[in-house]
Amino acid sequence: MPSTPTTPGGTTGRPGQTTPQYPTSDPRRDPSFQEMRRPIYLSGRVMIEDGVPPPDFVTMVLVCNGQPRPQGYTDSKGRFSISLGDNNAMLADASVGNPTDPFGNSGGSRSGMPGGFGNRGGMSERDLMSCELKAELAGYRSDVISLAGRRIMDNPEVGTIILHRLANVEGFTYSMTSALAPKDAKKAYEKGVDRLKKKKFNEAQAELEKAVSLYPKYASAWYDLGRAYEAQKNDQKAREAFEKSIEADAKFVNPHLELLQYAVNERNWEKIEQQAGTVLKLNPYNYPQVWFFHSVASYNLKNLEAAEKSAREAAKLDPQHRNPKINHLLGVILADKGEYSSALDQMRTYLNASPNAPDAANVKNMVTELEKLTAAKKVDQ
Repeated sequence: MPSTPTTPGGTTGRPGQTTPQYPTSDPRRDPSFQEMRRPIYLSGRVMIEDGVPPPDFVTMVLVCNGQPRPQGYTDSKGRFSISLGDNNAMLADASVGNPTDPFGNSGGSRSGMPGGFGNRGGMSERDLMSCELKAELAGYRSDVISLAGRRIMDNPEVGTIILHRLANVEGFTYSMTSALAPKDAKKAYEKGVDRLKKKKFNEAQAELEKAVSLYPKYASAWYDLGRAYEAQKNDQKAREAFEKSIEADAKFVNPHLELLQYAVNERNWEKIEQQAGTVLKLNPYNYPQVWFFHSVASYNLKNLEAAEKSAREAAKLDPQHRNPKINHLLGVILADKGEYSSALDQMRTYLNASPNAPDAANVKNMVTELEKLTAAKKVDQ
C-alpha cells in the first residue's frame, strides 16, 4: 500500500476469553488442543439468491472481531476451498485496503495485504470463536456463516452462502462483457487468472494478453492484465490496461479503484476527488475507504462542506471503526467550521477506538483545547 499522504492529522487485541475445561479423554476437547495453530480448511459454494452462480470470481472473507481478512476466491462456478489464515496466495487489489491506514504506510507498495493470520502458522479453534465467513462481491449483500465452536477435525464443507442483490447500485466488481467473450478468450482469461493467483506474473500476462487480443472488449481481462503489469512494476502499462478496461465497460468498478489508488499515491487531490466521485456514483454502499479518500481530497481542496458530507458517509459505513481516522478527520473538519462540541465528540471517539495511535498525544492536546473552546462558546451564549 502507498505511504500516508498529507491529511488533516497524523496516522493512526482481542479481549481475553475463558476456555471451557473439557474432559481430556478426547484430545480435541483438551484446551491445549484448542490453542494449537494449524491450517483450518473450509469448502462450499456461493450462489446468487435466484439460484445461479455468481457472474464473476467472489472473494471469500474471514471476519473476526469485525476485522475482515480476504482468504481466497471462488472458481467460475462459485465453488471455494480455502485454508483459513493462509492468505499469502492472495494478490491484493485496490478494493482491499488496510482499514487502520487506508492511505497505506508501506512505502508505496501496492502488493501487500492487510495483516491477518497468514504469518502465524494457521489458526486455532479459539481464534474462530468470534469469526464468521462471508462472500464479498460489490453490489451484493452476503449471508454469513458463524465459525464459533468449529473444530479443526470437523467436515470442511460449510454449505452454500447466498448473495443478495443491493438496490440502486450501477457499478459492479464484475463486467457484463464477460458473458459475451468467445470460448477461446474465456479459456485464456481463466488460465491467466489462475497464474495471477499463483503469482506467476509473466505467464499470467501472456494468457491475459491473448484473451484481450481475441476479445478487445473483455473488460475483466484488461483489468487483470493491468494487475499482472502492476505486479511486475510496469505502472505505465498497468494504467493503460485499466483505462482499456473502463473503455470496454465504464460500470466495472475495479479499474476505477485502481486509478483512484494511483491518484492517492501521487497525492493528486483533484484526481482523488474525481476518481473517488466516479466510484461512489457507481456504488455508494460498499466502499467506506473511498468516501474517506474523497473527504481527505475535499478537505485539502478547501471544500469543507463536501469533506464533511463524505466523512459522515464513511463513518456511517464503518460502524465498527475499522478506520478510526475517519472520526479524526471529521473532528478536524468540524473544528475548522467552529463546531467545537461536535468536533470534541469525534476526537474522543477516535481516541477510544485507537488509544495507542502514534498521534494519540497530539490528539489529546487537541481534545483539551476543544474542551476550552466548547466551554468558552457556552459562556458567550
